[in-house]
This record gives sequence, structure tokens and C-alpha cells, in this order.
Amino acid sequence: MYLHLQKLIHPIETDEPDPAAANALQEGLGGQFGEMRTMMQYLFQSMNFRGDPAAQPYKDLIQGVGTEEISHVELIGTTISRLLDGSPAYQGKKDDPVDKPGDKGATPLSIALDHSNIHHYLVGAQGALPVDAAGNPWSGSYVYNSGNLVLDLLYNLMLESTGRLQKCRIYEMTDNKTARSTIAYLIVRDQAHENAYAKALESLGVSWGKVLPIPKTNAERFPEVKRLVDLGLQSVQYTFDADEKSQAAKLYRGASPSNDGTELSTALMPEGSPLEMAPERREEFAPGLDAELLSLIQATAEIELAEANDPS
Repeated sequence: MYLHLQKLIHPIETDEPDPAAANALQEGLGGQFGEMRTMMQYLFQSMNFRGDPAAQPYKDLIQGVGTEEISHVELIGTTISRLLDGSPAYQGKKDDPVDKPGDKGATPLSIALDHSNIHHYLVGAQGALPVDAAGNPWSGSYVYNSGNLVLDLLYNLMLESTGRLQKCRIYEMTDNKTARSTIAYLIVRDQAHENAYAKALESLGVSWGKVLPIPKTNAERFPEVKRLVDLGLQSVQYTFDADEKSQAAKLYRGASPSNDGTELSTALMPEGSPLEMAPERREEFAPGLDAELLSLIQATAEIELAEANDPS
């Protein structure tokens, strides 16, 4: 069973809306190496896990990481929504009141025609979608669950390494604080998960480093990443086990495979950050056509009709 707290796993910084950055982040959400993939892959591996009681630490480790990935989906999806929310006003002409439907003929959602993913406006009402940055729907065929523990752990290590590499690229694509605060956190947590699967492989006698080295991204040069690394966030793994029966600590301990001089440790869960509800977006007819909005639309239509019929 899972419990949900009304908190985000990490705070999201406030900045201007940025629909282009939102679309880049879609790759980190619904792409082949995104958070939806890691969430589903690890949860399916843990649900289908086979073995005797001695294998319990491996199941607990995979399930703990998979549970954390649910919160990463929530975090990156909320970030995309905040980058999109109110974006019709972003980069618009200063003399063009695009946030006022019908005012002087302005079109509220005109930005959707020439900024990134139009589906963010047509389908998602300025919210995240289960797609990649090119708009391709997320696919369950991404999920790898072979039933062989060593193969699954190797694949998971590769998945986390590739995901971190992509997030470093996304970070370099934008200087938006909202986007970077989330990207930096996910870069560091991907490294923690790399450490998890690397340690598990080592315990099975697999010399993974000779075949699949953790890529050296030097992400610590990003200030937001360095701040989190200095806190040791790359060397702790959460169990999300309210009963405190997880045996993941039997694996996630000792010197970090990242060779950064830190020691690995486990914890129940992070403190979290307040989760706020997004405001209504009238130009998207969200959450719905209420009486006030219908009245506004009617009044706007009457004004525009009068202006159209005015010969002067």
C-alpha cells in the first residue's frame, strides 16, 4: 500500500512561465529515460520479484527507489504545470493584453501557436502530459523486467545513468529557476539511485565498473546541484517504509560507488515541501464554464459584435 502526503518531495523555485522549458522537461517526464519509465520499471520489477527470503533486501531496495519515483513524477509534472501556467502573458507584446479574452481583439492562447508543444494548450489546459518532448505518448514497452536480478540491476543502473545525462542537458537548455530547481534535484537523486544499483551489483560479485561506468557529468559545476551534493543528498536512499521493515540498508551502505568520499545510508523519507493547487485558467475554460465566465464571454461577444457593426 502507498500513502500520499500533501507535499512535494522538493521545493520548486518561483520564476516566469516558460513554455519552451516546460516542453524540454517533458522528456524527463514521459521520455524513454524519464521519470514515468523509472517509476513503472522499478515497481513492476518489485511486484514480479522472485527469490527466497535472503533476496528480500534487493526487492526492498528496488521498491524503495520505485516508490520515490512516484514522487518524482509528481514533482516534474507539477514543475511543467507551473512553467506553463499563465504563459499566454509570457513574451507577449507589452501593449497586447493577451490575458483578457476579447479585449481589443487579442487572442488569449496565441502563444500556443508558436511556442513549443501546442498540446500543452489544446489537450492539457497548461498542464503536464504523459508524452516526451516530441509529443510521443509514453509507452509501457519502455519497461524492462527480465526476471533475472543481475540483468535488471544492470539495466536499472544504465537507465539512471542515461536519465542523469539527459537531465544535465536539459539543465543547460534553460536558465529558468523553476525548471532548474527541479532538474538539479533529479540529477542528484539519479546519482543516489545509481549508487543503489551499483552497490547491489557489487554485493552479487558483479564488477559493473569495468563494463558500465557511471558517466562523469561533472554536474557539481551547476550551483543548484552543488548545494544538494554538499548536503549529501546523492548518498542517501529513502525506503518509504512506514512499518520500518525494509532491508534495503543491508545493501545501501558503505563507501559510495561514486568515489566522492561519502558513505551511503538510508532514511524513511525526506521532509517534503508544501504542495499548492494551481489557479484557474479562464482562457482554458478550466476548471469549467461557470455562470460568471459565461456572462463574461457573452458580454465580450456583444462588444465585439457592436464594434464590427459600427461603420465608423
